[in-house]
Amino acid sequence: MRLAVPLKIDPAALAGWRRDAPLAELGGETMGTVWRVRMACPPGLDSAVLEAAITARLEEVLAQMSHWREDSVLGRFNRARGGEWFVLPADFARVLEAALDVAARSGGAFDPAIGELVNLWGHGPVSRPEPPTQAELALARTRAGWHRLAYEPSTRRLRQPGGLHLDLSGIAKGFAVDALAGVLRRYGCGHALVEIGGELVGMGMRPDGDPWWVDLETPAADMAPFRVALHQLAVATSGDYVRGRHTIDPRNGLPVEHTMAVSVIHGEAMLADAWATALGVLPPGEMQALACREALCVRALVRERDDMVAEWISPALQALLCEPAGAV
Repeated sequence: MRLAVPLKIDPAALAGWRRDAPLAELGGETMGTVWRVRMACPPGLDSAVLEAAITARLEEVLAQMSHWREDSVLGRFNRARGGEWFVLPADFARVLEAALDVAARSGGAFDPAIGELVNLWGHGPVSRPEPPTQAELALARTRAGWHRLAYEPSTRRLRQPGGLHLDLSGIAKGFAVDALAGVLRRYGCGHALVEIGGELVGMGMRPDGDPWWVDLETPAADMAPFRVALHQLAVATSGDYVRGRHTIDPRNGLPVEHTMAVSVIHGEAMLADAWATALGVLPPGEMQALACREALCVRALVRERDDMVAEWISPALQALLCEPAGAV
């Protein structure tokens, strides 16, 4: 067992901590997966009211960014005429700005504007029994690309250049986790573990004084487990060990084959989600260089020749490793 622990404890995050706080769990379905909250309940909390607020917040995110809803803001943008401008809601604008920043920093390894390529491979709202042809991929690539987007941060206006389809699947789930954490804070729940489909945020501490321990997803059977103390941190994992090779390389339009799992630990689930996607696209050498340049906490499992799996831990994550004795 390897343990990763933050170098500092945030004193402000300990506000409201009580050893006698009862633990409670809530959960449901969203984004084609499940959401879960495990929380130390503050006095007077009405769990039913909190659950309704969580459900409403998730609906707001889906109504803006769902790739599967034609009536979402994203769906309407994808169907808009070339040259049409959209004023984005605040949540959508925040996610798009983060997506464009990661796209630029990763050299296009992350790209929020490859919706048509995603659809061609059958990962969108309409399934496809056969893989796309080279001609279909070539045409889709001429219409895709974050560099084709014109966006005005001051007015939150986004221009449809014509035929471009957004897909925020590589970042929206992480944003939704952050959004649920925000709902909990508004209801006085500062000590909780929030999850949507494997993307997690840990807030404060458990009533027993431990952090919220989370095991990184480790699909390689011979790999030692890796446990992280999620104290005011988020973690997201991208790979093909659950859903198959669904990550598309924006640069060539083809599925990524070498990445089994890339986990990123970050202060925001939205950015952990986006960086996990970007790093998983890149070949190992480029992935490692980018993770080091951005000082990201990364654990990557990458396929090598003869089906061997190599593990790489970034220097930033190495700095958080400690001895496991007495930690759990």
